Amino acid sequence: MRLDFLAGGALWLALATPAAAQSLQDRGDTPAPVVSPVSSGVSTAPTGSDQVQFSAGTLEYDYSADIVTATGAVRMTRAGDRLRAEKVVWNRKSGRVVASGNVAVTNPEGDVAYGDTIELTDTLKDGVVDNLLVVLEQGGRLAAVRGVREQDGTMNLERAVYSPCAVTGSDGCPREPTWKITAVKVVYRPDKQRIYYEGARFHLFGLTSPALPRFSNSIAASNDTGLLMPSIGLTRLNGAELVAPVNFALGPNQSLVVAPHIFSSEVPMLEARYTGLNELGAFSIRGFATGSRRSQDLASGFNSDTERAFRGYLDGVGRFQFDQNWSLSGSLRLVTDRTFLRRYDISNEDRLRTTLALERVDPNSYLSIAGWAVQTLRVGDQQGMQPVALPEIDYRRRVPDALLGGTLQVQLNTLAIGRKAGQDTQRAFGSARWDWRGITVMGQEVTLTAFGRADAYDTQNVAATSIVSYRGIEGFQTRLIGALAADVRWPFVGELFGGFQRFTPRVQVVATPKTRNIQIPNEDARAVDLEDSNLFALNRFSGYDRWEDSSRVTYGAEWALDLNRIAISANVGQSYRLVERPSILPDGTGLSDRFSDIVGRTNIRFGEFLTLTHRYRIDKDSFSVRRNEVDATVGTRRTYATIGYLRLNRDIDVLEDLQDREEVRAGGRVAIGRFWSVWGSAIVDLTDRAEDPLSASDGFNPIRHRVGVAYQDDCLDLGVTWKRDYRNIGDARSGNSYLLTLSFKNIGR
Repeated sequence: MRLDFLAGGALWLALATPAAAQSLQDRGDTPAPVVSPVSSGVSTAPTGSDQVQFSAGTLEYDYSADIVTATGAVRMTRAGDRLRAEKVVWNRKSGRVVASGNVAVTNPEGDVAYGDTIELTDTLKDGVVDNLLVVLEQGGRLAAVRGVREQDGTMNLERAVYSPCAVTGSDGCPREPTWKITAVKVVYRPDKQRIYYEGARFHLFGLTSPALPRFSNSIAASNDTGLLMPSIGLTRLNGAELVAPVNFALGPNQSLVVAPHIFSSEVPMLEARYTGLNELGAFSIRGFATGSRRSQDLASGFNSDTERAFRGYLDGVGRFQFDQNWSLSGSLRLVTDRTFLRRYDISNEDRLRTTLALERVDPNSYLSIAGWAVQTLRVGDQQGMQPVALPEIDYRRRVPDALLGGTLQVQLNTLAIGRKAGQDTQRAFGSARWDWRGITVMGQEVTLTAFGRADAYDTQNVAATSIVSYRGIEGFQTRLIGALAADVRWPFVGELFGGFQRFTPRVQVVATPKTRNIQIPNEDARAVDLEDSNLFALNRFSGYDRWEDSSRVTYGAEWALDLNRIAISANVGQSYRLVERPSILPDGTGLSDRFSDIVGRTNIRFGEFLTLTHRYRIDKDSFSVRRNEVDATVGTRRTYATIGYLRLNRDIDVLEDLQDREEVRAGGRVAIGRFWSVWGSAIVDLTDRAEDPLSASDGFNPIRHRVGVAYQDDCLDLGVTWKRDYRNIGDARSGNSYLLTLSFKNIGR
């Protein structure tokens, strides 16, 4: 007997299982959402959680056989499960429920399953699926000849295959996934977001591995205990290297990774990394430990004598936000000797900083209580001369709409620097700065500034500092600083070449009295250089310990052109000292004479294809280029080249860290096809003895280079890298090293 309904009714079916398919390719349209009842089909009214809401074209009931049949675009939902099929048949006598015809099922976790037919048991919460395909919500696909779903959602699959890779190309045609796992038996646990394999084999680019032992992998970004992806390398000193990391999940927000480093030519090294996350913030700490031959102390120069000893490194970082204003952050970086990081290719840094800072920030104030220490890795540096700052307290307060509508900024600062075998300095100052900005009727932008500061210093053991100008006078010293400044900009805007250009002349006048400088120790203002970025600064020294006490006029101009895809900007300027007294700045800084050198910068950008920045400083007398710096990037995101060139020709002999130098940095990537690419980078020291008498370079001295081949798609990262370092520093010797990196999506935990 057949019944055609035009109104809704209730079908007492309990839907519970996903559907099926045979391969990793889609078997039909994406599952449609549950549709609202329409007058042309059958639809239920709202029902309880154990009932099924459905819509269908027709509903038939065979009284003699006790069979209910729903046909015609059947849509059903129950407790988060959604079913789409052409036909659903329920045999009430046997309890057998079968969905057929382009079946697609979505479970509450978001996984979508496709199949030809689904057979449910009379519990209506578990079932058997033939020719199964499951598209996982997190990405990836499971296909099996046969699958059984248990009442808790677990799926047991026979003769199955899993892959998170795309199975169609950019043209929409089917393609073999980059890698996949086939297994005799697969168990999928949606509650744990994990897949378990028995009798599995791994397939990569069509190559098949031997049979693998039982293992599992997570399909979610979860913290689970298990093996991570190993890495393989080869270096001159250590030989072949195998890193086999293991992750230990200490909780949903805590993880410990232990990674043994096994070398063919050296004793093993152990690496451990702990990370944690809580409601206040996150932190991590990483450590390395081994015992190997190391160089003696390099403070007196290059020394390659070695002895076997414990060697290690600690690297930690953390930040905690207590409320919207208060935060605590810090870093820990300690190493046992100066060549360990280079020897094991961990880092090329020449200084390590350990820091700790408690900060409070609100819209108009800032407070920092901080400390830091430095460990040098430089050849020739004495560790006892490295500073330890504890504490450094800095408080700043901004008062908007203060005197005459300007902005008042108040700063209080104190710093204590100690050295084990060097000069000790304590500093405190208080300053106030008032800025007023206005626009005249002719369009000039005028900024008026008044600044005042009072300093107090206490210094001991000044004779330990070799550079006299850095010492100051032993004992307690005070200083007063004051300055008045007026800054005027006058922008002009007009059309040019179909775009807009802006030309902005700028003039600044700064008046400041003679200030005590040599009597004060210099801890934070040593690396001074005239650049376009500090040309109009009130104080062109980089720190607080030195103040540029010469009244001056600074003048320059800015120009910009904006076209459809082209943007060009440039600035240039110079300053002139109004007083004749000698400057404390040495020759070569660009600020020692009354007229300064000419500095400028040019930026050119052409869409996303070209970015060019050129910074320069030109001698005001000889027009020699004292600074020439170029950074350029050309190409697309997949194929590009970068180049950086720097030449400093300043002839500064009396200050450290300001030696002349010349170097070039180059890098690039060339895409080969859709997924493959070749990349490389290199740094070359072009300095010779004519530029720096202390340089050991002959004018072309490569420092290091990197060359690699990489493959990257939606589910695989594969790379081979060749690295070469050209410098010998203790037991960190020059030579080649090779690294193989391999990363699979969802594999490694």
